[in-house]
Amino acid sequence: MPVTSADPARPPAAPAARVIAAFAALVGGALAMGISPVFVRFAEVGPYTSAFWRVGLALPLLWIWARLDGGSAPWRPATVVAGLMFAGDLFFWHLAIFNTTMANATLLATLAPVWVALGSSLLIGERVERTTIFGIVLCVAGALALVGASWSFAPERLLGDLYGIATSVFFGGYFLAVRVARRTTPSGLLLFRSSLVTAAILLVSALTLESDLWPATLAGAGALFMLAFVSHVGGQGLLAYALGHLSAAFSSLVIFLEAVAAAVLGWLVFSEALSVLQAVGGATILAGIWIARPRPRPLANQ
Repeated sequence: MPVTSADPARPPAAPAARVIAAFAALVGGALAMGISPVFVRFAEVGPYTSAFWRVGLALPLLWIWARLDGGSAPWRPATVVAGLMFAGDLFFWHLAIFNTTMANATLLATLAPVWVALGSSLLIGERVERTTIFGIVLCVAGALALVGASWSFAPERLLGDLYGIATSVFFGGYFLAVRVARRTTPSGLLLFRSSLVTAAILLVSALTLESDLWPATLAGAGALFMLAFVSHVGGQGLLAYALGHLSAAFSSLVIFLEAVAAAVLGWLVFSEALSVLQAVGGATILAGIWIARPRPRPLANQ
């Protein structure tokens, strides 16, 4: 009779249609999160304040989504950890931006999939396929080509570089926590509850580190609403859905798609030049993701 694989380290087999839908959600989430720097630039508030509004303004929509998901499931520790990890990710990301170059911050943040690959087997009992490891290697190489030309080391920026590494650790922890939480919690409910935790931490950070909580114009307010609705509800929501059906290690490659999306949007919106090396880097990232893509496994017959 048909049975599932006996290997507990493997995620359960998923139908092809579900894998395709989850992969499409992952790509959509990457695009929605990749556009966030555009909204931040027009937000007319400081980085910590914009990080708070990104999550805080999203809460009403996430509450509706949670209710539609059936908001009666008990709180899980992984949900709280996901909120803490995402707050740490945004906090250290903004510190990195202010204390090192943008290229250094971006490149070091892309180390997140490395930590996810290590933590998948060590912390959440999920084996990482060889194709995923090879895909991560290609994506890291592509990221080096995409932003590495602008990377530089200077002793005075060492603290900022460490903030960039901390960003990658927290983002990696976020993927692992959401992957675990999604085993028992619907995506909408998970994102609403974890965002409550994140918003509370970021509000304290904004009130402590910055003085202006409100944008000066309607255009600035509109940018904050777009940041909340598109990048958080849309981007993080699609990511949470995908993590219910795809491995944490593969899903973490979304950070590389974000880098590609940000580079393309910078070219289209801000006329930032793209070199041939950067184009090659973007193509290498896409190749790495294609190689690492999940392949539905048929149920074994006993």
